[in-house]
Parts: sequence; C-alpha cells; structure tokens
Amino acid sequence: MRFFLYLCALKRFDIEMINRTLVRTRVVQTLFAYYKDGDKTPLTAKKELLKSFSDTYDLYVLLLDFVNEMTLYAEQQIQQAEQRAKVTHQSYAANRRFVNNRLAQQVFNNHHIRNYIANNQLSWDAGMSAVSTVYKQLQDMPFYRDYMRAPEDDFEADKRVWRRIFEMLQDNEALESALEEMEVVLDRQNWTVDADLIISFVIKTIKRFREETGAEQDILPMFAQESELQFAKDLLRHAIEEKPRYEQLIDSHLRNWDAQRIAYMDRIILQVALAEIFHFPDIALEVSFNEYIELSKEYSSDKSYTFINGVLTEILRDLMKEGTFTKSLMVK
Repeated sequence: MRFFLYLCALKRFDIEMINRTLVRTRVVQTLFAYYKDGDKTPLTAKKELLKSFSDTYDLYVLLLDFVNEMTLYAEQQIQQAEQRAKVTHQSYAANRRFVNNRLAQQVFNNHHIRNYIANNQLSWDAGMSAVSTVYKQLQDMPFYRDYMRAPEDDFEADKRVWRRIFEMLQDNEALESALEEMEVVLDRQNWTVDADLIISFVIKTIKRFREETGAEQDILPMFAQESELQFAKDLLRHAIEEKPRYEQLIDSHLRNWDAQRIAYMDRIILQVALAEIFHFPDIALEVSFNEYIELSKEYSSDKSYTFINGVLTEILRDLMKEGTFTKSLMVK
C-alpha cells in the first residue's frame, strides 16, 4: 500500500519522480531478474517492479531529508564548541547562518516529508557517517564560505547554498558508502546506482520551494499521472506475455551476428523495446529507439548499442515491407 501513498495525493508538478526513462530501466532490470530466477511468476515480477519504484521514491525523500540531518549535525557542532569554550573560559561567537537556513527549516517542518519518513520507517541512522564527512568537506568549499560571510540574507540565498551542496554530493564517495549501508539495513535496492539521478530531482525540487508555502510545500509525486504507472505495468506484461513472438523476430534477424555470443541483457533490452514499439502507438519510434540504445550503453557491452539499433531497424524494415507494421520510422 505504501507504493500508492504519494501517487496522487500531492498537487501536480509538471515533472514527476519516476519518469519514463527510469520506468524502462526498471522494467529491463525486473525482466532480467525474472528470467534468471526460474521460480518467479509474472505476478512476482510485477510486485518487484512496483517495489523498485517505491524504493527509488524512498531515496528521493531521504535525500531531501539530508538537509535536515546535516543541519542538526551542524547545530550539534556549535553546541559542542560552545561547551568547550565555556569549560576553557574562552569567548566563542558562533556563526549560526547555516543552522538558521530557512530552506532547511522548511524541509524540517514539511508535512509531506515528515509523514512519508514516519509512515515508511526511513532513517539516516545507518548513514550518519556521510553526514559528518560531508559537513567537514563543506567547511572547505568556497561557495560555503562566501555564503557564511555574505551580507545578504534571504530565502533565495538559502536555497542556492543547498543546491550547491547537492551538486557537491554527486559522485561523492562518502554518500555512496552510506547508501550502500542503508540499502542493506532498510532492504532497498539501486540506491547507489540511482543516487546522482535522484540528486538531480532533489535540486529541481529545491528550486521550486517557496517561502510562503511553509510546511505545505509540495514535493515531486512518484508519478504525475496514474497513466504513467499503467505504462510501466503494461510494458512489463507485454514483454513477458509475448516473449516467444519477440524471440522469433530477434532470432530471424541475426544475419550478421553470432547468436551464441549475444549478451543476455541485449536480448532483454530488445524484448522490452519491441513490447513498447508494438503496444504503445503514442510513443514515437525515434523515442523508443533512442531510449533503448542509451539503456544498452549503460547496462550492456560497449558494442551493444550498435547491435540493438541494427536488429530493431532490420525487424521494423521487414515488417513495414510486409505491410504488417505501419508506425512511421525514418529508417536509414
């Protein structure tokens, strides 16, 4: 049930957390696991697909809450410094600009974030090493130093510094290590793989924060429309149900390829690509081609994209000649 909690409850942004590119990736990954484990059923595959979406959304909300965790850590550092100064009878005037950051306060009070974390029992407990490490790294960043001593003090400046912090978090080893630990503790998947992509959505979300919305500020919905969730489920279903047809088409168009040396992942990608091409007439062929070629570059061998493009082109060219497929394609 938690998967549907934030599906339609939020006011609509013009972007969503789970976009079609990520849907295609998850369907391919789910199908790969489905065939590798002979005990799985189509229903099991569907459940795993839906869980993969909720796992990704969990990461999105937790990364938003990183703002809160690091602010609390910074406050603790100030309190410890004040205590040391008191014990040693030294003067200490803390710069509290970072801990008083208004964007951070808005994240802390945000009803959507707080409720989601509570309902799904999410926590940074297993990843606190990243909080302390990133805070130390932050002290040496010129943008942070400029922020702490800048004369202007407004909400936009508070947003900007957090956007810069999340940019710093992309490809951050401390964060990746923490997410690996959190994946195990919280029983989630793909967090380290997805981190940079989800961080980009966090940055987009921060840009949309408005001070006047307070605790009711919307965050991105998991899906902007229920039809996008249906696309994911239908794509997986068609790929599984029509595997024999797709396999026959693929095998009959391997004229210049050694069937024994074709990567298993390439077959899965082709299977899902054909399911999309045949069953979703509203999606342009060029879009489908580009999406699965890019997916092959990310998840298969170096030459896979050439193979994927070549086989798909040959299949569709022959079907068009036969008059059994009419979807337009600029075949080279």
